[in-house]
Amino acid sequence: MSDATKSPGQIALAWWKRNLRPDEDTGPARALRARLRRADRVTDVLAEGRVIELHNLLGRADPLTLAALAQVLAHVERHDGQRIARAFGAGDPKALSPLRFQRLIRSDDRQELATGLRRALPLIGRFCNVAALAEDILFWGEKPRIRWCFDYYGVAPPREGAAGEETE
Repeated sequence: MSDATKSPGQIALAWWKRNLRPDEDTGPARALRARLRRADRVTDVLAEGRVIELHNLLGRADPLTLAALAQVLAHVERHDGQRIARAFGAGDPKALSPLRFQRLIRSDDRQELATGLRRALPLIGRFCNVAALAEDILFWGEKPRIRWCFDYYGVAPPREGAAGEETE
């Protein structure tokens, strides 16, 4: 599959595997993860050549969104098929309290979202579906928020247009 036919999530997952979590964990990969995790400013993240590579692969993402994505991905240790909100809602009590989850999904800007995610990832063992997480960060808005709510409670979201079908 060429990069032109890959989704942004698949592109971010491939970048994550190649640069942050290669099969053989190398010194450069560990160093890049550490620099991204410790970065205090957006420019610290964007000064990394590998992050600019991700920018080019994604088709020139917004710089603030790109920085948020790179920092969050530096905190993910393992790719798993489970979406992050589903992992947050797992267990009794839930891995992420309902109050913290509500605060997270109310995040209006991606930097606020990234900070919340970086703080919450240790609660679920630092694993999730990297491709799905990347797309959610890149396209953060009402649709991902709604899906996260259903994922958190372990319920399949309603199909789009289902409400109109019921009233007819």
